[in-house]
Amino acid sequence: MYKNKSNKLNNLLKNSLIKLPTPININLFWNLGSMLGLCLMIQIISGLFLAFRYTPDIILAFSSINNIMNEAWYGFLFRNIHANGASMFFCLYIHVGRGIYFKSFLFKNTWNMGVIMLLLIMGTAFMGYVLPWGQMSFWGSTVITNLISSIPYLGNYLVQWIWGGFSVNNPTLTRFFCIHFIMPFLILFLTIIHLFFLHMTGSNNPLGINSNVYKISFNPFFSMKDLMGFLFLFIILIYIVSFKPYLLGDSDNFILANPLITPEHIQPEWYFLFAYAILRSIPSKLGGVIALLMSILILFFLPLLNLSKMKSNQFYPLSKVFFWLLILTIILLTWIGMRPVEEPYILIGQILSIMYFFIFMINPLFQKLFDKIIW
Repeated sequence: MYKNKSNKLNNLLKNSLIKLPTPININLFWNLGSMLGLCLMIQIISGLFLAFRYTPDIILAFSSINNIMNEAWYGFLFRNIHANGASMFFCLYIHVGRGIYFKSFLFKNTWNMGVIMLLLIMGTAFMGYVLPWGQMSFWGSTVITNLISSIPYLGNYLVQWIWGGFSVNNPTLTRFFCIHFIMPFLILFLTIIHLFFLHMTGSNNPLGINSNVYKISFNPFFSMKDLMGFLFLFIILIYIVSFKPYLLGDSDNFILANPLITPEHIQPEWYFLFAYAILRSIPSKLGGVIALLMSILILFFLPLLNLSKMKSNQFYPLSKVFFWLLILTIILLTWIGMRPVEEPYILIGQILSIMYFFIFMINPLFQKLFDKIIW
């Protein structure tokens, strides 16, 4: 009986991992999923070693980071890998972009699970940014958590509950550390569910057609491509960690958090800047929070907004223009997020924010119109 169960498990692993039927025409953009899995494992392992020496206390947190960097055996390496690995992790934006372009959102269960994971990863990254307890960590957490106070009636109570007091203080840091430590394991669990849904439906492909006739075994053809992707990721990460470890960070975070001195420009990490720019562009605080949330939550509605017959944007010439216009808009919003809150950056940010949501709404209508003309 035990032998039969073992054989069934081995067959399941072979069919789902080694001999998984995979569309023959998928390109390098389909390697990003496995690269993100590798990034997750790098973050979990490096974070575990950092947690051995980190102290979640507002008096000791900053000095514990210095201790890791200067006293712990290869502590600087683990810390730089973890900090820059977070930036590498957000190549998941390219993963999402590929899903939008090739309409992977038509596989609703896989897509929705992926969006949930994106939200959790963003939340985990935000809490991790607070832990060094530098100036930008403190003031960034103060500004972002204060946004919850815009919720009618309950806002102020929720903010104080999250803070554990009347300001960002020791209870806040402690609970952020606990959540930041636990969340990657939840994300790992959701990744398994994400893969389960993916293997149920099979991978999408650039043509968006049923490719059951044109599938080959995942191993060795695509596993070798994944290994090349891993090598590429390691080369970039090792280069940044070795030669430019603070390229993607903020210099203000090398200063101990001081509630009495506000930095000249408060801004989050680069991977949040586009959403931060949308938040700043709305004059109303509550409206800004709603726009901030919708900048990500709109991904949930893509399956509902799809009105076209074709299962890939590449068959619609205007949709390709809209897609690259969306990419340009996100890049410009990221740039606006780094600029001071003054003209002309305020006006440019408002125009770009409108464009961001407008593209998501107008693209399905043009595809529907194109279908009517062609078909």
